Amino acid sequence: MTGGSLWSAIPLLALPVALYNGAVLLAVEGGFDSPGAPERLAEPVFSVPMASGALWTLGFGDLLVIAALAVLFLELLKSTSSRGAAVVNQGLSMALFIVCLVEFLLLRAFATSSFFLILLMVLLDVLAGFVVSITAARRESGGLG
Repeated sequence: MTGGSLWSAIPLLALPVALYNGAVLLAVEGGFDSPGAPERLAEPVFSVPMASGALWTLGFGDLLVIAALAVLFLELLKSTSSRGAAVVNQGLSMALFIVCLVEFLLLRAFATSSFFLILLMVLLDVLAGFVVSITAARRESGGLG
């Protein structure tokens, strides 16, 4: 694997997961098992006044979900390539999903809606990788698809 293909093998969704982990460690006392993490991550980062008079506020967790959606889009585009790095990316994406699932189930700081949505995006990435791989294999073997 060359240097360029090594970078393409790394799941992009690891970035929002790493940012969430870093935010929990830096922003909350008690680290990963802190009961105050949901409140700290929901604190408004900025607000936007709406035409209706309402105030739309976004917390750090919300911003991470928005960033993760953009990264998921890029990851889905990347999964359509049938290079050798795609197999490594698929394995690393599965490992990332397992790590996220363990964090969500066992650590208080990760039992938030924001992290759950990121977890679902990682799962969708894993499933999309499998579907794309199966479809590509069918086409290459002359089967249906």
